[in-house]
Amino acid sequence: MDKIQLKTRAKTEFVDITSEINQIVQKRVIKEGICHVYVPHTTAAVTINENADPSVKKDIVNELNKIVPWNDSYTHVEGNAAAHIKSTIVGSSASIPISDGKLTLGTWQGIYFCEFDGPRHREAFVQIIKSE
Repeated sequence: MDKIQLKTRAKTEFVDITSEINQIVQKRVIKEGICHVYVPHTTAAVTINENADPSVKKDIVNELNKIVPWNDSYTHVEGNAAAHIKSTIVGSSASIPISDGKLTLGTWQGIYFCEFDGPRHREAFVQIIKSE
């Protein structure tokens, strides 16, 4: 298993980790399989979405903030309940097929680490599973 180290810079931020994951896949030198990405944080997530137009990330963050505002009647003592809820909505993992030694992402897709309670030092785990 490989680990990607991240240092986020904002309270809410989407960090494109596609190139780091591609490097891990290339290093493994397998033709067919699955790339599983897991985020071991309760206030962060991982998602796959468009990486060509930066306004998409902004739109996603804006809508998540409407759905789950930072200040509401939460009971969580630490004051970061919104981050916990957003990470639950987005999810802690993603799986991407590997075909012909490459991630099978769509033309405009990228893999994003989603920070909801930053800035922080974070990590994402990448597990490559070879198909038989």
